[in-house]
Amino acid sequence: MKLWSNSIRDGAPIPGEFAFAVQATHGHVALSANRNPHLAWSGAPAGTRSYALICHDPDVPSRGDDVNQEGRSVPITLPRVDFFHWVLIDIPVGIDEIAAGSFSDGVVARGKPSAGPLDTRQGLNDYTGWFAGDADMAGEYHGYDGPCPPWNDELPHRYIFTLYALDTDRVPIEGRFGGAEARAAIAKHILAQASFTGRYTLNPAVRL
Repeated sequence: MKLWSNSIRDGAPIPGEFAFAVQATHGHVALSANRNPHLAWSGAPAGTRSYALICHDPDVPSRGDDVNQEGRSVPITLPRVDFFHWVLIDIPVGIDEIAAGSFSDGVVARGKPSAGPLDTRQGLNDYTGWFAGDADMAGEYHGYDGPCPPWNDELPHRYIFTLYALDTDRVPIEGRFGGAEARAAIAKHILAQASFTGRYTLNPAVRL
């Protein structure tokens, strides 16, 4: 099975329009277009009945002490953890492409709903936890929200898009779920998977 994007080349920098934030002319960052990238796939095995899609960043700082703090930086040696940016399940088997901007087009304060286009279900991404203490932004963030790594991180971040071909029409999970729950729910139903990786930074001192 193959997965590709006309928006992001595998291993290349992610264009700013597909990010949650970009480097600002004044200050550190500014909100961006936050559009989901184009995705397409082919070669699903026989028996595929639906697809699931997960985008995660495995390079998020495991501690927030230095994150976005003036006069400090997040060291490249700091252990890293996963941050989920897109958790999408129950993609119908007849679908083999997602248009750019069709699932996300702009930053939505307090988050997008769980019901997605094409009769899909959208899990919570990790901006739900990130904005939990923010009076203006707190909410349940479903679907795609793009990159916004710390502006003082020494490490460029990777964004891994993975498509799973599943042997079930509907993933056996109900209610609120995030990336970890979705991974557990699809684990026994995966027939094949494919992925590609984009890279992103908001630190002007870091080269991609």
